[in-house]
Amino acid sequence: MPFPDEPHLVAVLDYQPRWVADFERLAGTLRDALGDQARAIDHVGSTAVPGLAAKDCVDAQVLVDDIEEDRQVALLAAIGFRCRPEPWNRTETSSGQECRKLVFAPPIGARRCNVHLRRLDGPNARFALLFRDYLRADGTARQGWGDFKKRLALSVPDLSDNGQIKAPATTVLMAAAERWATETGWRPAPRRTT
Repeated sequence: MPFPDEPHLVAVLDYQPRWVADFERLAGTLRDALGDQARAIDHVGSTAVPGLAAKDCVDAQVLVDDIEEDRQVALLAAIGFRCRPEPWNRTETSSGQECRKLVFAPPIGARRCNVHLRRLDGPNARFALLFRDYLRADGTARQGWGDFKKRLALSVPDLSDNGQIKAPATTVLMAAAERWATETGWRPAPRRTT
Protein backbone atom coordinates (compact mmCIF):
# COMPACT_ATOMS: atom_id res chain seq x y z
CA MET A 1 0.00 0.00 0.00
CA PRO A 2 1.27 3.46 -0.72
CA PHE A 3 2.14 5.93 2.01
CA PRO A 4 -0.18 8.98 2.17
CA ASP A 5 2.18 11.08 0.02
CA GLU A 6 2.27 8.46 -2.76
CA PRO A 7 -0.25 8.05 -5.61
CA HIS A 8 -3.07 5.57 -5.00
CA LEU A 9 -4.03 5.39 -8.67
CA VAL A 10 -2.20 3.53 -11.42
CA ALA A 11 -1.12 5.38 -14.53
CA VAL A 12 0.87 3.46 -17.15
CA LEU A 13 3.18 5.40 -19.46
CA ASP A 14 4.93 4.42 -22.65
CA TYR A 15 8.58 3.54 -22.06
CA GLN A 16 10.69 6.49 -20.93
CA PRO A 17 14.44 6.34 -21.73
CA ARG A 18 15.11 8.53 -18.65
CA TRP A 19 14.25 5.55 -16.42
CA VAL A 20 17.79 4.19 -16.97
CA ALA A 21 19.39 7.37 -15.60
CA ASP A 22 16.83 7.51 -12.79
CA PHE A 23 17.88 3.99 -11.77
CA GLU A 24 21.59 4.87 -11.95
CA ARG A 25 21.07 7.79 -9.55
CA LEU A 26 19.03 5.61 -7.20
CA ALA A 27 21.65 2.83 -7.31
CA GLY A 28 24.38 5.31 -6.38
CA THR A 29 22.36 6.55 -3.42
CA LEU A 30 21.70 2.98 -2.26
CA ARG A 31 25.38 1.97 -2.64
CA ASP A 32 26.43 4.96 -0.54
CA ALA A 33 23.86 4.19 2.17
CA LEU A 34 24.23 0.42 2.37
CA GLY A 35 27.95 0.03 1.78
CA ASP A 36 29.05 -3.60 1.95
CA GLN A 37 25.50 -4.71 2.81
CA ALA A 38 24.63 -4.35 -0.90
CA ARG A 39 26.23 -7.22 -2.79
CA ALA A 40 24.54 -6.18 -6.06
CA ILE A 41 21.99 -3.62 -7.21
CA ASP A 42 19.89 -4.39 -10.27
CA HIS A 43 17.29 -2.41 -12.20
CA VAL A 44 14.23 -4.68 -12.22
CA GLY A 45 10.53 -4.40 -12.97
CA SER A 46 8.93 -2.90 -16.03
CA THR A 47 10.99 0.31 -16.13
CA ALA A 48 14.07 -1.92 -16.68
CA VAL A 49 12.69 -3.24 -19.98
CA PRO A 50 13.29 -0.94 -23.00
CA GLY A 51 10.07 -0.52 -24.96
CA LEU A 52 7.76 -1.69 -22.15
CA ALA A 53 4.97 0.51 -20.85
CA ALA A 54 5.16 0.95 -17.07
CA LYS A 55 4.15 2.96 -14.05
CA ASP A 56 6.59 5.83 -13.52
CA CYS A 57 8.12 4.06 -10.52
CA VAL A 58 11.65 2.66 -10.74
CA ASP A 59 12.27 -0.70 -9.06
CA ALA A 60 15.71 -1.54 -7.71
CA GLN A 61 16.64 -4.95 -6.35
CA VAL A 62 19.39 -4.90 -3.74
CA LEU A 63 20.91 -8.29 -3.10
CA VAL A 64 22.20 -8.91 0.42
CA ASP A 65 23.77 -11.89 2.15
CA ASP A 66 20.88 -12.01 4.60
CA ILE A 67 17.89 -9.92 5.61
CA GLU A 68 19.01 -8.10 8.75
CA GLU A 69 15.93 -5.99 9.20
CA ASP A 70 17.00 -3.74 12.09
CA ARG A 71 20.33 -2.87 10.50
CA GLN A 72 19.09 -2.42 6.93
CA VAL A 73 16.02 -0.43 7.94
CA ALA A 74 18.23 1.89 10.00
CA LEU A 75 20.71 2.41 7.15
CA LEU A 76 17.99 3.35 4.68
CA ALA A 77 15.91 5.32 7.19
CA ALA A 78 18.97 7.49 7.79
CA ILE A 79 18.55 8.82 4.24
CA GLY A 80 14.74 8.99 4.37
CA PHE A 81 13.66 5.66 2.87
CA ARG A 82 10.60 4.12 4.52
CA CYS A 83 10.16 0.39 5.05
CA ARG A 84 6.79 -0.72 3.78
CA PRO A 85 4.98 -2.47 6.67
CA GLU A 86 2.52 -4.77 4.90
CA PRO A 87 3.07 -8.56 5.18
CA TRP A 88 3.38 -8.93 1.38
CA ASN A 89 6.29 -6.47 1.52
CA ARG A 90 8.05 -8.72 4.07
CA THR A 91 7.70 -12.19 2.49
CA GLU A 92 6.88 -13.64 -0.91
CA THR A 93 6.65 -17.11 -2.35
CA SER A 94 8.86 -17.97 -5.29
CA SER A 95 9.43 -21.43 -6.75
CA GLY A 96 7.33 -22.82 -3.90
CA GLN A 97 9.65 -21.35 -1.28
CA GLU A 98 8.71 -18.59 1.17
CA CYS A 99 11.35 -15.86 0.98
CA ARG A 100 11.97 -12.93 3.30
CA LYS A 101 12.37 -9.50 1.79
CA LEU A 102 12.09 -5.84 2.68
CA VAL A 103 10.56 -3.19 0.42
CA PHE A 104 11.22 0.51 0.86
CA ALA A 105 9.44 3.62 -0.39
CA PRO A 106 11.45 6.72 -1.26
CA PRO A 107 11.87 9.72 1.01
CA ILE A 108 8.93 12.12 0.96
CA GLY A 109 9.15 14.28 -2.16
CA ALA A 110 11.77 12.09 -3.87
CA ARG A 111 11.44 10.34 -7.21
CA ARG A 112 8.96 7.43 -7.06
CA CYS A 113 10.65 4.08 -6.58
CA ASN A 114 10.51 0.77 -4.78
CA VAL A 115 13.67 -0.69 -3.31
CA HIS A 116 13.48 -4.48 -2.84
CA LEU A 117 16.04 -6.09 -0.52
CA ARG A 118 16.36 -9.81 -1.20
CA ARG A 119 18.86 -12.52 -0.34
CA LEU A 120 21.59 -12.99 -2.93
CA ASP A 121 20.73 -16.67 -3.32
CA GLY A 122 16.95 -16.35 -3.06
CA PRO A 123 14.60 -17.70 -5.73
CA ASN A 124 12.68 -14.42 -5.50
CA ALA A 125 15.83 -12.56 -6.62
CA ARG A 126 16.06 -14.88 -9.65
CA PHE A 127 12.34 -14.30 -10.36
CA ALA A 128 12.83 -10.52 -10.66
CA LEU A 129 15.79 -10.93 -13.03
CA LEU A 130 14.01 -13.54 -15.15
CA PHE A 131 10.94 -11.30 -15.48
CA ARG A 132 13.15 -8.47 -16.73
CA ASP A 133 15.34 -10.53 -19.06
CA TYR A 134 12.47 -12.47 -20.61
CA LEU A 135 10.58 -9.32 -21.47
CA ARG A 136 13.75 -7.74 -22.84
CA ALA A 137 14.26 -10.76 -25.11
CA ASP A 138 10.70 -11.47 -26.32
CA GLY A 139 9.12 -8.60 -28.24
CA THR A 140 5.71 -10.27 -28.51
CA ALA A 141 5.52 -10.92 -24.77
CA ARG A 142 6.76 -7.38 -24.07
CA GLN A 143 4.12 -5.80 -26.29
CA GLY A 144 1.34 -8.00 -24.92
CA TRP A 145 2.32 -7.33 -21.31
CA GLY A 146 2.47 -3.59 -21.91
CA ASP A 147 -0.90 -3.55 -23.66
CA PHE A 148 -2.44 -5.59 -20.83
CA LYS A 149 -1.10 -3.17 -18.20
CA LYS A 150 -2.38 -0.12 -20.09
CA ARG A 151 -5.88 -1.58 -20.45
CA LEU A 152 -5.93 -2.71 -16.83
CA ALA A 153 -4.86 0.72 -15.55
CA LEU A 154 -7.68 2.36 -17.52
CA SER A 155 -10.35 0.00 -16.20
CA VAL A 156 -8.97 -0.63 -12.68
CA PRO A 157 -6.90 2.39 -11.62
CA ASP A 158 -6.92 1.63 -7.87
CA LEU A 159 -3.39 0.45 -7.00
CA SER A 160 -4.44 -2.38 -4.70
CA ASP A 161 -7.18 -3.74 -6.96
CA ASN A 162 -4.92 -3.43 -9.99
CA GLY A 163 -2.22 -5.46 -8.28
CA GLN A 164 -4.68 -8.19 -7.27
CA ILE A 165 -5.83 -8.59 -10.86
CA LYS A 166 -2.29 -8.43 -12.27
CA ALA A 167 -0.94 -11.16 -9.96
CA PRO A 168 -2.47 -14.20 -11.74
CA ALA A 169 -1.51 -12.76 -15.13
CA THR A 170 2.06 -12.45 -13.86
CA THR A 171 1.96 -16.16 -12.99
CA VAL A 172 1.04 -16.97 -16.60
CA LEU A 173 3.76 -14.65 -17.94
CA MET A 174 6.36 -16.25 -15.68
CA ALA A 175 5.42 -19.77 -16.81
CA ALA A 176 6.34 -18.66 -20.33
CA ALA A 177 9.51 -17.02 -18.96
CA GLU A 178 10.55 -20.28 -17.28
CA ARG A 179 10.06 -22.18 -20.56
CA TRP A 180 12.17 -19.54 -22.31
CA ALA A 181 14.88 -19.86 -19.62
CA THR A 182 15.01 -23.62 -20.09
CA GLU A 183 15.07 -23.40 -23.90
CA THR A 184 17.79 -20.73 -24.00
CA GLY A 185 19.87 -21.80 -21.00
CA TRP A 186 19.25 -18.40 -19.41
CA ARG A 187 21.13 -17.53 -16.26
CA PRO A 188 21.13 -14.17 -14.50
CA ALA A 189 23.70 -11.83 -16.05
CA PRO A 190 26.73 -10.84 -14.01
CA ARG A 191 25.59 -8.29 -11.48
CA ARG A 192 26.92 -4.90 -10.57
CA THR A 193 28.75 -5.22 -7.30
CA THR A 194 29.58 -2.47 -4.90
